[in-house]
Amino acid sequence: MAAYGRPQLLLLLPCVCLCGFGSVLGLKAPSGPAEPPNPPVLRAADPPVKDAPAAAAAAAAAGASQPRRATGWKLSEEEACREDLTRLCPKHTWTNNLAVLECLQDRREETDIAPDCNHLLWNYKLNLTTDPKFESVAMEVCKSTIAEIKECNEEERGRGYLVSCLVDHRGNISEYQCNQYITKMTSIIFSDYRLICGFMDKCKEDINNMRCGSINVGHKDVHSQGEVIACLEKALVREAEQQDHVRPIKEECQKAILRVAELSSDDFHLDRHLYFSCRDDRERFCQNTQAGEGKVYKCLFNHKFEEAMSEKCRDALTTRQKLISQDYKVSYSLAKACKLDLRKQRCSLDTNLPRAREARLSYLLLCLEAAVHRGRPVSGECQGEMLDYRRMLMEDFSLSPEIVLHCRTEIEAHCSGLHRKGRTLHCLMRIGRGDRIFLTMFPLQLQTLIQSADPGADYRIDRALNEACESVIQTACKHIRTGDPMILSCLMEHLYTEKMVEDCEHRLLELQYFISRDWKLDPILYKKCQGDAARLCHTHGWNETSELMPPGAVFSCLYRHAYRTEEQGRRLSRDCKVEVQRILHQRALDVKLDPELQKRCMTDLGKWCSEKTDTGQELECLQDHLEDLVSACRDVVGNLTELESEVRVHQYIYQKIGETAPFSSTNVN
Repeated sequence: MAAYGRPQLLLLLPCVCLCGFGSVLGLKAPSGPAEPPNPPVLRAADPPVKDAPAAAAAAAAAGASQPRRATGWKLSEEEACREDLTRLCPKHTWTNNLAVLECLQDRREETDIAPDCNHLLWNYKLNLTTDPKFESVAMEVCKSTIAEIKECNEEERGRGYLVSCLVDHRGNISEYQCNQYITKMTSIIFSDYRLICGFMDKCKEDINNMRCGSINVGHKDVHSQGEVIACLEKALVREAEQQDHVRPIKEECQKAILRVAELSSDDFHLDRHLYFSCRDDRERFCQNTQAGEGKVYKCLFNHKFEEAMSEKCRDALTTRQKLISQDYKVSYSLAKACKLDLRKQRCSLDTNLPRAREARLSYLLLCLEAAVHRGRPVSGECQGEMLDYRRMLMEDFSLSPEIVLHCRTEIEAHCSGLHRKGRTLHCLMRIGRGDRIFLTMFPLQLQTLIQSADPGADYRIDRALNEACESVIQTACKHIRTGDPMILSCLMEHLYTEKMVEDCEHRLLELQYFISRDWKLDPILYKKCQGDAARLCHTHGWNETSELMPPGAVFSCLYRHAYRTEEQGRRLSRDCKVEVQRILHQRALDVKLDPELQKRCMTDLGKWCSEKTDTGQELECLQDHLEDLVSACRDVVGNLTELESEVRVHQYIYQKIGETAPFSSTNVN
């Protein structure tokens, strides 16, 4: 083994604590000294000035000018790394130890460096993260920040906790020098999972159980270090997709994995596996995207299904997105944009919910969507982030573990090879819309996902439908502003007209089938009728349900009250009645869009109307055989016939007086 030319650096502590005071992990670094890795054979040499490496690096990290002196210790002068450094790093970095460290850490995976150099870098980083001089520099350059952050101000000095706390709160640091310093420290810490306080203690057993790599202290390659965390992340998301957890990850390790993902949410360099997997893709798709605040992650997410995206990057991005599904704070931009709105709408205060559920992306979306639908203020920035992640859920079914778990059979049998751009979900919708009776929770999970994504509020969320119907929207619905929920209603009005195209027709009916089964998913209907539904049908909030009045039964309740006389008592408001008429008009186009009709009349449809498949023919057929139908079906068809007649009368009156019918898609105000 090559000689270093310098004595072995003293190992002070086994890890730097990232958890901070009162953080999620709730850990402190052990106070005793650690067993150092087996050092290489060292030759005798004059020792450097005491603490010179730490002092020089601390000054460099803080942006201070470093005096040139013969005794200043430099990584570039070490024989173990000199050849690798000369070969891989620009000359201007050689005088700055942290620049050298960053260069060698971020080298390409296929570019090896000598084991002795790896060993030296490991010991150097460990000393940096535990040396008291770094805390002294932090106290100097972060003086104002420490005073502002109570948790950090109260941390015990001299044990490495202060820097850890600042790393934990780096999103709140406004001081430039302090921000630069903590950013450098963070990049050092995240290069090796063993430098993250508590991670080794909490996850050692799981690393072994999941066969996630060596935990031998002598194994120090920076690329393999990122792979260990990536392996645990994949195991965590895989566990959520399986019914039988053969080797469940311990809860304390789960928290540690998600906490590390949260702390790396602002800078993709900190997710070492993703950084190395997507480095070329970042240059290809996001070259002009500035790092920080999660911007590179979002840019790469937007290009995930591009043909030119590498598979290894796509896989790493999908794992990251699945972690976001489990913990929304893994998305820096979403957590930051919606922080105040979550507090205002009391989305994080339900003490009856377990923390794991409260942190889920679907819970956040449902809570904030409920606020929007009720007319409560949610910031535009937060709504923009919500739109991005609702679209993300619709594009990739695998981000919803419930879909993977409960729909695996249907996906493998009918939807293989349709993974991209929302095609799998529409394939599942098509199956769910069929006449099969499902013994699994498959349709229910689809319904839940569609409520979370809420494509009824903005058709653009459904990429498959958006692409299929673009030409129809440009011709038939061009008078309606982009993103307006009335676009879907307009498409339904033109369902069987010459302006409709076949692909759009299929995607539209697949989505409308599920929207029609929950009145809340039609935003116009919900807006106009939520008061009537609460008054007459005893409904709960937008993201709540009741066994006595399930979502599918609410519309039935509304139309039962639509044409009551004053003598019969409680009636719908005029605005709500107009929307009920609109829905009835659209449902007459396809019996499968009327859940009650399809449920009660399935046998009669097969018996009397199996050959009637054109527009509106099935309902007409049932009306023609009204006396032959079973009583349950006859009642439903009779009610619909009566209401349909009322709708036609209204249409006739409005046509005669030259006004637009209030339930027409041309009336978008």
